[in-house]
Amino acid sequence: MQPETLGFFERVYGVARQIPYGRVTSYGAIAKYLGAGKSARIVGYAMNGSHGKDVPAHRVVNQKGLLTGKHHFEGTNLMQQLLESEGIEVVDHQIQNLDAIFWDPAKEL
Repeated sequence: MQPETLGFFERVYGVARQIPYGRVTSYGAIAKYLGAGKSARIVGYAMNGSHGKDVPAHRVVNQKGLLTGKHHFEGTNLMQQLLESEGIEVVDHQIQNLDAIFWDPAKEL
C-alpha cells in the first residue's frame, strides 16, 4: 500500500471515530468530507482494514443504508447486531429511518 493511502486511511478512521453512538454515516459522506468525493470505495477499503483499530466500522454503511460491509465482520450478523445494540433498526440488511439517524460529517464536524 502506498504511504499516501495509509495517511488517507488514518484520516478516515479519525472521522469514523467521531460517529455518535446510535447514528450511522456513509462511505461517500466520509469521502466527501475529506475532500475526496469520488473515493467512497477507498473509504470502504479503509473500513475493511480497521478491525483492531478502535474504529466503529459498523456505523458506516452505503448511501442507501445497506450493510454492504457486513461480510467483513466475524459471524454472520455481527454488524447488524452491533447496530441493533445501539437502537438502530435493521431489516433485510438495511438501516430503517436512515434520514433520521444519518450523521453527516460535513455538517457535524
